[in-house]
Amino acid sequence: MKRITGYLLATCVALPVGAQTTLTLDSCRALALSNNKQLAVAHVKQDIAANMRKSARTKYLPRVSALAGYEYTSREISLLSDDQKKTLGNMGTNATAGIGGKANELLQAVPQGVWQQLGQLGFTPEGIQQQLTAGIGSLAGSLNQVGAGIVDAFHTDTRSMWAGAIMVTQPVYMGGAITAMNRIADIGEQLAANSAHAQRQLTLYSIDQAYWQVVSLRHKQKLAQSYLDLVKKLDGDVQKMIEEGVATRSEGLSVSVKVNEAEMTLSKVNDGLTLAKMYLSQLCGLPMNGSVTLADEESENIAQNTSCAKADVAVAFEQRPEIRMLRNTLDMTQQSVKLLKAGNLPQVAIVGGYAVSNPNLFNGFERKFGGVWNVGVLVRVPVWNWGDVTYKVRAAKGASAIASLELEEVKEKIELQVSQSSFRLNEASKKLQLAMASTRKAEENLRTANLGFREGVIQSTTVMEAQTAWLQAQSQKIDAEIDVRLSQTNMQKALGTLEN
Repeated sequence: MKRITGYLLATCVALPVGAQTTLTLDSCRALALSNNKQLAVAHVKQDIAANMRKSARTKYLPRVSALAGYEYTSREISLLSDDQKKTLGNMGTNATAGIGGKANELLQAVPQGVWQQLGQLGFTPEGIQQQLTAGIGSLAGSLNQVGAGIVDAFHTDTRSMWAGAIMVTQPVYMGGAITAMNRIADIGEQLAANSAHAQRQLTLYSIDQAYWQVVSLRHKQKLAQSYLDLVKKLDGDVQKMIEEGVATRSEGLSVSVKVNEAEMTLSKVNDGLTLAKMYLSQLCGLPMNGSVTLADEESENIAQNTSCAKADVAVAFEQRPEIRMLRNTLDMTQQSVKLLKAGNLPQVAIVGGYAVSNPNLFNGFERKFGGVWNVGVLVRVPVWNWGDVTYKVRAAKGASAIASLELEEVKEKIELQVSQSSFRLNEASKKLQLAMASTRKAEENLRTANLGFREGVIQSTTVMEAQTAWLQAQSQKIDAEIDVRLSQTNMQKALGTLEN
């Protein structure tokens, strides 16, 4: 909401700048926040950290992956060896070879009387032998065909293979690594937000200093112009007195030198004011060759209605983005230790999926796609890594110790910074009161000197001294008022409460 409000305010303010629209401190801050490049980079880093956090959340969810491939080989997969194929192809021949030999031996062992009886029935040894040979040959051919069929049945035709699979992996326990990773991502997002906050405060601090620098130079420009008018008037009066013979030429030359010095001072202030406005325009994202008018340029009392929070170190420890960033760093190193320790712990995951292939491995290498479901549990237990994880854990603990020491050191420096800012603010307030008292005395002294000069009882040198004292008092008052403003800004920055 602050970013949107600032952008709208900056847009509304930027439109009529060319028409000499007066810019307040808040409008300059809004313009600077809208146009600061480093702040824009910090916001992009926040978006990056947010996406990294979302990415870390997905580690809890199951992973689904798909694989597919094709392979052509010069030879197919063979489930039978060449000898087995040959044996099966000649299975009938090999089997009947022995049967034929035994049949001949049996025929030769038949008694002669049996042959005579068989002969009466019409059976001769030659006929029986021919019939046995024909039957054995027929059996051998049939068995050879059966063996060839078996060889063909084991033919895989796997020279051209297609395969695919869908796998699902669900982490169950990763030793705390996923939890630590998510916490690191959360801390990283907080770190990016705190970094953007720090850049925001730095931008506001820079714009405040530039704003009050312009206001200071503008008031000194008016002061230099007033001083120039005073010395010019004195120079004119002295020149008239010289013409009347009541003043010496030496007095006239002294006043003329003061006029030249006043003109030179005014020229320097004009140049400094131009450069300061260019720098302020650059911070606000406005054209540097444009004309910028600030609301406090015409203010009679720059330091009026000012207030600042008390120097409470506890508030600084809570609000300073630098402290929060170091705490984020410390938390991140602690989570890194847990992440590394997970390398020595077991990891459990559930896996499952579906795989297909062509030829179909589950139906006799059929030239069709066929698949199978699978589910299982995967357990990984580290056994020995030569102390690699232990050394990394020790290193991470060392980094955590460093972050803790740096946090304590920064706390001490911030406590000192708050004290110094409080002292500077009190000192600036005292200087302002003294400067205002000196201004009143210098104005009265100048009034008295001018009155005495007109009455002819005071010389021009005394008037010039009074004018110089008045110039110094007014300049010191302007410096004191600006110092109060800058001291308040320093206090807010030290407390971490510098906001738009």
